[in-house]
Amino acid sequence: MMTYKVSYVVIGGEYPGAIVNELKRPQVGDHIEIGHVTFEVVEVQEVVPPRGDFAFLHATVKPVKPVSAAEGENA
Repeated sequence: MMTYKVSYVVIGGEYPGAIVNELKRPQVGDHIEIGHVTFEVVEVQEVVPPRGDFAFLHATVKPVKPVSAAEGENA
């Protein structure tokens, strides 16, 4: 089973990023939670070629705007 060590960097610097071990490779468009905030993956880059069952990735993410109660009612 492949393990991905992912360095998540947040666009804009308003939130801290994180380094997380993942069992699934993040893909552009995925939503992930760091702390209590949801982010969307906008870019994934391989930092070094995979070795055995381990890969190190860099993922750029942006905060997902929460839907307000009024917007949710109109959806």
